[in-house]
Amino acid sequence: MLPPGTIKACFFDAYGTLFDVNAAARALAGELGAEWQPLAETWRAKQLNYSWLRSLMGGAHADFWQVTADALDFALDERKLNRPDLRQRLLDLYYNLACFPEVPEMLRRLKQAGLITGILSNGAPAMLQAACTSSGIAGLIDHCISVEEVGIYKPDPRIYRLVTDRLHLPASAIAFHSSNGWDIHAGKRAGFYAIWINRANQPAERLPNPPDVMLTSLSDVPAVLGVT
Repeated sequence: MLPPGTIKACFFDAYGTLFDVNAAARALAGELGAEWQPLAETWRAKQLNYSWLRSLMGGAHADFWQVTADALDFALDERKLNRPDLRQRLLDLYYNLACFPEVPEMLRRLKQAGLITGILSNGAPAMLQAACTSSGIAGLIDHCISVEEVGIYKPDPRIYRLVTDRLHLPASAIAFHSSNGWDIHAGKRAGFYAIWINRANQPAERLPNPPDVMLTSLSDVPAVLGVT
């Protein structure tokens, strides 16, 4: 547990950390049967891969909604599920994702303790606004920062500097939370107090700048930060 007052702001990755990225495909599990989980896994993997590849290619940036649609098209093609009606329903569900069950209460506790809350995400601004609204947490988020302000995806160092520039706080006064190992290592490298939300019980990444804390959900974040 950190001494109270050490952390002034808490920022969160969105997809996979606050919002359940498998929820869209899971909602159609009755229709998709056993296909829903491999579809969801490929969709997510290609979504991340395309974001990294577009960043590395240079001059190939597209916002995360386009990347998400492209990744879904690949996943549907791979599973031989090329149906326009299914594609549109999955995209509509993804646009209005639910958050993980512990998120609202966790955010309320941080806000009640006087901490600034925010999102730092690959998501396009309209996507993030829709997900915050559909999950009922819009009123619990003070700042919503998208990589679209820079035009390149995480883990580019410029993304993490958006938070310190916006808040005019040192990185050491900001706790950053992500379910993605590569993202949390980049956040730690940027100087944040880094909390890895290891929902999938993954082994540690072989990358520099390991996180300060590993949790399996966001429930224990207030206690780690000294919030009673």
